[in-house]
Amino acid sequence: MANIVTLTLNSSVDVQWEVDEAVPVKKLRSSAPLHFPGGGGINVSRVIRILGGHSIAIHTAGWYTGQFLRELVEAHGLLTRTISISQPTRSSATVFDRSTGQELRVTPPGPELTEAEWQTCLDAAFEYGADYIVATGSLPLGVPGDFYGRVAGIAKEKNTRLILDTSGPALIEALTVGVYLVKPNLGELEKLTGRKATTPEDQESLCREIVSAGKAEVVALTLGADGALLATRDVTVRLKSPDAKVKSAVGAGDSFVGGLTWGLASGRSLEDAFRLGVAAGTATVLTAGTELCRREDVERLYAEISVYSG
Repeated sequence: MANIVTLTLNSSVDVQWEVDEAVPVKKLRSSAPLHFPGGGGINVSRVIRILGGHSIAIHTAGWYTGQFLRELVEAHGLLTRTISISQPTRSSATVFDRSTGQELRVTPPGPELTEAEWQTCLDAAFEYGADYIVATGSLPLGVPGDFYGRVAGIAKEKNTRLILDTSGPALIEALTVGVYLVKPNLGELEKLTGRKATTPEDQESLCREIVSAGKAEVVALTLGADGALLATRDVTVRLKSPDAKVKSAVGAGDSFVGGLTWGLASGRSLEDAFRLGVAAGTATVLTAGTELCRREDVERLYAEISVYSG
């Protein structure tokens, strides 16, 4: 079984409430709050755990919110390497409006890391001889924009497969070095390439362009309700998402990455791991807020995904 490390520099304590109606000024009576450990890599590790696997979740934690995060992570049964930081771990909020079925999401920028703190995160990623490193989410203040590029460079030297899910300059810097797999959504793909992808043919062409340029061996493009596209130098696979009643899209991308990574680490083919990723991402939209997927839903949806085209 391959070893997996997930990396979360901008971790968070996620809290969610439900209210009858979200209106200004009026005091909102809510459900009891639910708390979850959050941040891209932590979410990926949670999904891997849900599916029966293990990973080491490297994450930052600071002040009293950081202590709460440690307790939440432990409660979810995750193996962790915690990097202590001097500033507080951020708290993110999701409010579900029962009257409209819509969500309000509040995501603060998070703490500012010192050079020593982010350097410790970088070093820790390679302490465990991982076969796969999953780097996801935004970079906190104080972290250089080429941080994921540095991860990519060391991963290449050590023959480690880097799976990357981020955006903006951090994504561009990393792809300049080259990664094993990158997971953009449609908007990120268009910003990355500077061109619109309005048709399936456009999407395939832009994904193939990234592969041909040596920026990634694999591109896994997520398309929301329209499914996902997998592109390598040799093959293109498109999967349709199963029908699902959406409660929340929070964490769906992380769940996709978690399912795909666990599929690869457990010895599945790339195409089959991709199928598991789509099932995990779809299963997550069935749950509210940051609850993520349930294993029984993933297994049921995985069985429904059978139409490949490309």
